[in-house]
Amino acid sequence: MAKKNGNGEKVKSMEAWIWDAACSIRGAADAPKYKDFILPLIFVKRLCDVFDDEIDRIAEKVKSRTKALQLVSKDKSLVRFYMPIKANDPEKERTWDVIRTLSDKIGQKLTDILRDVAKANKDLQGIIDRIDFNATTHGQRDIDDDRLSKLIEKIAEKRLGLKDVEADIIGRSYEYLIRKFAEGSGQSAGEFYT
Repeated sequence: MAKKNGNGEKVKSMEAWIWDAACSIRGAADAPKYKDFILPLIFVKRLCDVFDDEIDRIAEKVKSRTKALQLVSKDKSLVRFYMPIKANDPEKERTWDVIRTLSDKIGQKLTDILRDVAKANKDLQGIIDRIDFNATTHGQRDIDDDRLSKLIEKIAEKRLGLKDVEADIIGRSYEYLIRKFAEGSGQSAGEFYT
């Protein structure tokens, strides 16, 4: 998120965006579970946007995103995190666009994508592959595909690349959601967290 020194509006805008994302799935899960769906997606959106920034940097040198992606698939050390998400047209489509175009079995496909990203990035194993977007409780999906699609679209509204937000966006998002959920349940953030 943006620093508060002169950019208070940017912080408020980011917080409003995060809360709008939470509200897009309201009713799909209890308040404490909202963060379980929102934060992994914000994290993956950040990874996608940073990956695209890095691919664009390489593409400037090799004159093609397709060539840049081929180079990175052979030498993953060229990027911070490798995203094994394949766009149909890498010259035009961005990595998050692949997620946005999921139209059926969104929960299962999204779960599979996050697991593939974790497999490709040892440092992410156990972090982004823990949530199952297709999970059920008492025979009912925790978050159905319609709400999941709305959440994906809401998250798509903000660019989370290297020049767009501060590096600590995930931590700030988590803290903000904890505070908001605590306010909604009449608890302090400490009580809500535990």
